[in-house]
Amino acid sequence: MKKQLTLVFAVLIAATTFAQKAKVLKGDFKDLKGITEYNLVFDYSDLEIPKYDNEEAFLEDKMAKREKKEAGSGEKFKASWFSDREERYEPKFIESFNKRYEEFQVGKDLPNAEYTMKVHTTLLYAGYNVGVMRQPSKVDAIITIYKTDNPDDVLFSVKYKKAEGNGAMGYDFDSGYRISESYAKLAKTLAKTINKKAW
Repeated sequence: MKKQLTLVFAVLIAATTFAQKAKVLKGDFKDLKGITEYNLVFDYSDLEIPKYDNEEAFLEDKMAKREKKEAGSGEKFKASWFSDREERYEPKFIESFNKRYEEFQVGKDLPNAEYTMKVHTTLLYAGYNVGVMRQPSKVDAIITIYKTDNPDDVLFSVKYKKAEGNGAMGYDFDSGYRISESYAKLAKTLAKTINKKAW
């Protein structure tokens, strides 16, 4: 029994490790040593949605399906799709990042911060939970750090793939909640790596 539990635990760790991959695009995590504050900006341009040609096609499909069931629900879905970014995903990223280490912090609208951290979401999969079946949300993002007064002066850039998000005990029926957990996972992984390699 003990061996079985150990094996299950090892498989879970391996799956989690495999789920989120990082590829440094420019510089090195060591280049971030000594940076204590990052002005945070989010970018959702050119967003890829799996199984759709683009974000517009995704929204058209989801809105049409909802409108068939209930008039007005399509527009409501579209509004929440965009508002969730500022109201749920971004606060979750900030909270998850800042609660781990006091040495370095992120925040929006910090013009005096010498460096800016841009989180460019390149892929977003909402996942699903229909009770008997569920699939976690997934987020791909490119994190770029540059001089606040000179965005072309890129110090470091890294791409993360498959930051998965779901709720504890399976209570994650709301897609916005699942996606916010992906951003929490992304922030957690990034903060831990900065702490490990740059401090």
